[in-house]
Amino acid sequence: MQLQDTHSKLVGYLLWIFGFLGAHRFYYGRPLTGTIWFFTLGLLGIGWLIDLFLIPSMDREADLRFHAGSTDYNIAWLLLTFLGIFGVHRMYLGKWLTGLLYLLTGGLFLIGVLYDFWTLNEQVSLRNAQRSY
Repeated sequence: MQLQDTHSKLVGYLLWIFGFLGAHRFYYGRPLTGTIWFFTLGLLGIGWLIDLFLIPSMDREADLRFHAGSTDYNIAWLLLTFLGIFGVHRMYLGKWLTGLLYLLTGGLFLIGVLYDFWTLNEQVSLRNAQRSY
């Protein structure tokens, strides 16, 4: 069985630039440490610097953990990270009603965006698994 590349090191490093806010950790499916990075500014920058070297292993683990398919993780994460309050990532996932709701409410007053940072990998993985049947 060949490993499918669900996550990109390039996107991981792009999000790492904002890593003191935990973006790359959320991207690789580590919401708990992503939240810790967010509230401690990447463990006061030390954890953020260490992650520069950990991204390749986080990428491999994400590729093993999440289901590949026609819905692209990288697109979904870039849409969430940069347009999350507008719900564009939800529309990309085919969730038009909640996408419109996010658009009208600023990502459900940012609480919905935070929820999606915690769960987006699972949402994409589930969508890909459902499409493969």
